[in-house]
Amino acid sequence: MNRGPEGEAVHVGEAVHVGEAARVGAAVSAVVEQVFATVARVHDTALRALEREGRRASRAVLPPGTQDLLHEPGQLAVGLGLVVAPRPEEGLPLRLEWWQVDPGDGSLRTLEPDLRPTSLGYYDYTAAEWFDVPRRTGRRHVVGPYVDVHGTGRYLLTLTEPVLAGTRFVGVAGADVPVRRFETHLLRVLGPLPAPFVLLNDEGRVVLSTAPRLLVGSLLPPDAGPPEEGTPVAGTPWRLLLVRDGHRLAG
Repeated sequence: MNRGPEGEAVHVGEAVHVGEAARVGAAVSAVVEQVFATVARVHDTALRALEREGRRASRAVLPPGTQDLLHEPGQLAVGLGLVVAPRPEEGLPLRLEWWQVDPGDGSLRTLEPDLRPTSLGYYDYTAAEWFDVPRRTGRRHVVGPYVDVHGTGRYLLTLTEPVLAGTRFVGVAGADVPVRRFETHLLRVLGPLPAPFVLLNDEGRVVLSTAPRLLVGSLLPPDAGPPEEGTPVAGTPWRLLLVRDGHRLAG
């Protein structure tokens, strides 16, 4: 028996789980920060352009070449850009400046969802969590996993942060990362694992899992244990749980 950080008794087996949870959590945070570093570059590029044009965002903001970030070595994102906050009173409509990597040939293309309010296929992105949360809180956010029905059709994580011109919210900078690519990169970083683990978002939905019966996108089953007891993952709205005995979870 060892002593934990507060002096409480910790069995050796429990200490191994605590240490492994900390290691996995740190690795997850590092991968998330890697993506947010790309988002920050989009954010800073947009902000410089906004300052040059008087903070109106009345025309394209991101300069040519921004999309080339998607082809940088080691890039996890397959989509990135700026999503502008509409200001109808100033004649500024819904607008995205967003590029996606084509899953077929790897070429870059602009994302062009239907932004016409009178259309049956109208996409009101202002109601999307990845846009609304940064707008309301002034903080960055991670959303997913979800199917990108307005873009590539992939299973994605979307990471966004607010863009402010002075005190005015002008939109969000963000990046899309396929869940499979995130998982592959993370597991390569982690190497061998003594126990399976599962990442849960704030809805109790599985973001990533190395446990066969806990599938990505599914809700944590009631018999698996309470998700609120997991270990928080810094920089994300996620919690980490380790799998014991094939089904029991522990933070």
